[in-house]
Amino acid sequence: DKDSRTAELDVLKITNAKFPGVEDSAKIAKLINTIETEAPKWKLMIYLDALVATIKQENPTYNQDQFNNDPPQIIYRSDPSYLVIIDGEPRIQQDKDLDAERVVNTPFLIFKEGSQWNMYNGGIWYRSAAITKDWSANFVLSKKVQAVDKQVKKQEAENNKGQANTDEAAAVDILVSTTPAELLQTKGEPTFKSIAGSALLYVDNSPNQIFKDITSQQTFVLLGGRWYSAGSVNGPWTFVPADKLPGDFAKIPEGSEKDAVLASVAGTPAAEEARIDAQIPQTAKVDRKTATLKVQFDGSPAFKTIEGTTLQLAENASITVLKDAGGKYFALDNGIWYSADNPQGPWAVSAERPKDLEKIPANNAAYNTKFVYVYETTPEYVYVGYTPGYMGSYIYGPTVVYGTGFYYYPWMGPIYYPRPITWGFGFSYNPWTGWGMSVGFNYGFMTVGIRFGGGYGYGGGWFGPPMYRPPYYPPRYGGGYYGQPRPTPYNNNGQARPTPYNNNSQAKPTPYGGNTRNNIYNSQPGVSTRNGSSGATNPNPSTRPATANNVFADRNGNAMQKDRSGNWNQRDNATQSWKPAASNPSINNQSMQRDRGTQRANNFSRSQPAARPSAGGGGAGAARRR
Repeated sequence: DKDSRTAELDVLKITNAKFPGVEDSAKIAKLINTIETEAPKWKLMIYLDALVATIKQENPTYNQDQFNNDPPQIIYRSDPSYLVIIDGEPRIQQDKDLDAERVVNTPFLIFKEGSQWNMYNGGIWYRSAAITKDWSANFVLSKKVQAVDKQVKKQEAENNKGQANTDEAAAVDILVSTTPAELLQTKGEPTFKSIAGSALLYVDNSPNQIFKDITSQQTFVLLGGRWYSAGSVNGPWTFVPADKLPGDFAKIPEGSEKDAVLASVAGTPAAEEARIDAQIPQTAKVDRKTATLKVQFDGSPAFKTIEGTTLQLAENASITVLKDAGGKYFALDNGIWYSADNPQGPWAVSAERPKDLEKIPANNAAYNTKFVYVYETTPEYVYVGYTPGYMGSYIYGPTVVYGTGFYYYPWMGPIYYPRPITWGFGFSYNPWTGWGMSVGFNYGFMTVGIRFGGGYGYGGGWFGPPMYRPPYYPPRYGGGYYGQPRPTPYNNNGQARPTPYNNNSQAKPTPYGGNTRNNIYNSQPGVSTRNGSSGATNPNPSTRPATANNVFADRNGNAMQKDRSGNWNQRDNATQSWKPAASNPSINNQSMQRDRGTQRANNFSRSQPAARPSAGGGGAGAARRR
């Protein structure tokens, strides 16, 4: 369960075992069989972060697919600004709920009244005569805008457990981009702090990860897990592979203010853990009788062959629909494969994936479907799962990155169907919570994708990943505190925030209306997870992972224990007592890994609010599913 960061022992297979003093192979085989049979019955739970820290990959997996690492348009501003992304040139349609023209190919609310365009952003309304420029704060609202504002505030309160937003909103410069872009900001001119033990400086008055290498005098920025360098924050920018960074990046101390970037620095333990985490699936059991699907096409189904495969992709479908060489249709919705003999259905839960799926190239919008799996089937159930690649987190060389970097053209018929996106929302990796968004110094990321009228999202739709974690704003524009307990998050004026979800102190709901932040299998009819069925709460809420002890075993089966003074002792089976022992390198490594895993688990626990947010009816997700 990647939302609670726990794992439950379901099946155990012992490949080798040694027991001190036991030489009889029949007895050993009996012991192995007993453990394999009985242990799963105990429903043992462990922290996923403790597991990740103890895994050592003998043969690391490298993604051989070609991604697009060219930099997007990188905009730098030293004044509070906000980047509004439009998916191509503005697509304007009449909205019957608003009774107004609206820009549908953006997750932001932009609609027209008379000759004036209106935009709601961070608790403030803005106006302009043009969509892409000249936006200014509007504090004298017309009756129509007041009516819409009332509904927005109601939605915000619903998403915040009935509490209205009490933060003081501040007007910012609105920047609109119709092409892939990212925003770098500093509060005033950049100010630098040094990183102990290295030749690196970091910008301490920015929400972005901006560094300067004193030796080369180059500026480095981390965007979507990718590094770019330039002579200054004004660019021009060049892609730098994670294993070609100056060596001092690996010297950033764990526990320092910028240690969150270590997951994007080749060769660090944090980078290896991120790669391992990217291969761990979220799983579920799907009831073949009750799980249903309805696919909407904008007109007659239109398919186009995927380069290098025998598959065809529907261009005008509300979700991903594929056609194989035999004429069979496959649809992927919320991490579940469905199949049909006709693109209009009826659709049934599929017991297989389409052939040639693994050959889909990264430059195709269906690329992320490769990361949704079918593990096992029975007459009643299909066991499925997805790895973070389905949501845009990919292993790329020695680190993980967000998105493929390719721009996927959306469907722009009478209905707008978006595609996955890499740039525009400041995706950054956090070692204990995964990918999150950052939107600069502005308040109110809550307003992206708010539902309106019949459940259709403000702004017309979401064109990011199928799910995402809420943004986390580091303290005082700082970094992660990966190795040490995390301090209280701060907002832009230095005051403590009650939760780490976003910078206006409101809990961000999931775009699919789920009751957790990350698991897309929750709240789906006919789908069961370890959190329960169809979004139900954990049936065993009192069950928690056990605390690890300080006993270890070496390859010879000798039991070792570290005392409070840090000295090793070995178990003497003859006397049933502990005796001093020499230091053992493999045991020392096990001990360090366990300590690291415990720290990861503690950091994740500290990153969570006291209570989970309530389900908000997710506007953006609802828009995608129409």
